[in-house]
Amino acid sequence: MKQPFELSKEKKEQLILSIKQYYLKERDEELGNLEAGFILDFIMKEIAPTFYNLGVEDAHHFLSEKLEDIFEIQRIEPSEKL
Repeated sequence: MKQPFELSKEKKEQLILSIKQYYLKERDEELGNLEAGFILDFIMKEIAPTFYNLGVEDAHHFLSEKLEDIFEIQRIEPSEKL
């Protein structure tokens, strides 16, 4: 199955290292690159889309508010003043 998004090799390595450091610090467990990579794949497939969609919803809400602000700066046409 295709990943929902792609990461550069450097970014993926950075995230794998972050997962390994987290497990070592919080759980006192050493993970290999393979195990940390599986965790990253799981997060990307199962968890990240939820946060991505929340970001899209936030952006939509923000842009909708800004578009409403644009309508407030419309000038009254001379024929509407009567």
